[in-house]
Amino acid sequence: MRHIVLFHSVYGLRPAVLAAADRLRAAGHRVVTPDLYGVPAVDTIEEGFALFGRIGTETVLARARAAVADLPADTVLAGLSMGAGVAGALLADRPASAGLLLLHGTGGSPEAVRAGLPVHLHIADPDAYDPPAEVDAWRRAMATAGAEVEVYRYPGTDHFFTDPDLPGYAPADADRLWSRVQAFLG
Repeated sequence: MRHIVLFHSVYGLRPAVLAAADRLRAAGHRVVTPDLYGVPAVDTIEEGFALFGRIGTETVLARARAAVADLPADTVLAGLSMGAGVAGALLADRPASAGLLLLHGTGGSPEAVRAGLPVHLHIADPDAYDPPAEVDAWRRAMATAGAEVEVYRYPGTDHFFTDPDLPGYAPADADRLWSRVQAFLG
């Protein structure tokens, strides 16, 4: 059993995020899904970027830090797309994290990585927001810093291929992702 914090995407705290948390809970994990926006989720990615712009990076990160303040030091940091970046940004504050689980986006900087940190990245291939060359450079930098990085690419899928409420949903790839996530979490 792991403690996991799962940060939402730029869309906000959508049903797909809550369903992902429920899936992890059903496997025996304790999962927290903080609302980094404090307002209802939006329907389009354009609305999400606009909402994120209004709320601001500093407010989002402050809310994320507050959400993990009382969680065990070895909580797994996880996030979807923008939430992956949020999870990665917290590594510097939480060096004892048991792992970094990144879905639909990269996150974390080599400076914040401790040797042996387990990191899983699950990403569309190609991904509209993280081109393959950037993913490769990120992977090399994280591995050089000492992280145990595994990158899983899902060819031909859309960025949010695990969200059944979006047009790019790919059920077979989503199932494969969740199977790999369960193995990562043990």
